[in-house]
Amino acid sequence: MFVDEVILKVEAGRGGDGCLAFRREKFIPMGGPFGGNGGRGSNIKFIVDLGLHTLIDLRYMKVIKGEKGENGSGKNQNGKNAKDIIIKVPQGTIVTDEETGLILADLKDKDDEVVVAFRGNTAFKTQSNPAPNFAENGEPGEKRVLKVELKLLADVGLVGLPSVGKSTIISKISSAKPKIAEYHFTTLTPNLGVVKASNNRSYVVADLPGLIEGASTGAGLGDKFLRHIERTRIIAHVIDMGSVEDRDPIKDYETIRNELKEFNENLLNRPELIIANKMDIENAKSNLKRFKEKYKDKEIIEISAIDGTNLDKVINRLADILDTIPVTPLIEEEKYESYVLYKFKKEDAYTISKDYDGVWTIRGKEVEKLLEMTRFNTEEAIARFAKRLRKMGIDDKLIELGAKEGDKVRILDYEFEFK
Repeated sequence: MFVDEVILKVEAGRGGDGCLAFRREKFIPMGGPFGGNGGRGSNIKFIVDLGLHTLIDLRYMKVIKGEKGENGSGKNQNGKNAKDIIIKVPQGTIVTDEETGLILADLKDKDDEVVVAFRGNTAFKTQSNPAPNFAENGEPGEKRVLKVELKLLADVGLVGLPSVGKSTIISKISSAKPKIAEYHFTTLTPNLGVVKASNNRSYVVADLPGLIEGASTGAGLGDKFLRHIERTRIIAHVIDMGSVEDRDPIKDYETIRNELKEFNENLLNRPELIIANKMDIENAKSNLKRFKEKYKDKEIIEISAIDGTNLDKVINRLADILDTIPVTPLIEEEKYESYVLYKFKKEDAYTISKDYDGVWTIRGKEVEKLLEMTRFNTEEAIARFAKRLRKMGIDDKLIELGAKEGDKVRILDYEFEFK
């Protein structure tokens, strides 16, 4: 089964809890801190595996969870770190954060890898506080909802309406063995083939199925496979000049161009070659003449895929065009996630609202993480928690919104009295 898009949740491992301990040895005056830090939790990491060609292994993984780090213990013994969770994915996998819509990684090379959810870990002993009288719970691991897409890596994409001969062409110019038959949607998955041209040149061609009118909005199989055309450097339009199914070659070409535009307008700027197929059929020459009169500026190669006529010209011409096209990133840089984007967005650090029960509710990842990590078992820990909220500007914001002494403030399931 070919699976090329999966939505899943990932949750990195929580850091191990810290241990609060002090030395109590007879001949060591003043004692001192003697606890240990919790170990780091598991990162969730995606790594390219060249042996995979589909995302089917991820299809049934609703949630991927990392392991918790080991808790710290006395005598300065730190907890063990948890092992990272490694998820293997095919080459050409794109990972996007569903919440922000930003791309975490484009895993297009054989050694590519990316951490999609960072583990929790922390330590507290500092120069300003060499003997802290508190320990914190392990830092929660990062949580995300991800869209994982596979976009095939091909230099040339063969596009066209069903039954125009794409599968026959790729079977003749490469070692690919697609299913070929005289009915629509014979090809249910993209086919990839390596083509060898003159002068020891080679490139990859993809036969992309399911393009019909309305494909960009979900008709047929098109919306499922149109994403793969975004990877290609050349778009090769295969046109049935023989009008085998009483279709008009000009309308066929315009239909496919329109679907590409509706899906991604930038596709119209890609170099293209028109492959006029089925020239062995009687009315093909008159159709080709009309086509050339309509599209005088288009490069067209006449072929008959069934008997192999002029396929060598197609092979070498595509190689020539590829020689002139620089390999450039197909994803705009601004679509990638950058931690700089979030570093200074103080307005997004938290939100404060007054709920129906009159309680001021604070929401935000940093605030909630701080709460989950705090153990309210010592005065120092409580004071530290309050100080960090104050530094985030929460006290001032509550006063600005009208909070008064004694009002209740809620963070997650905890309620506090505002002072």
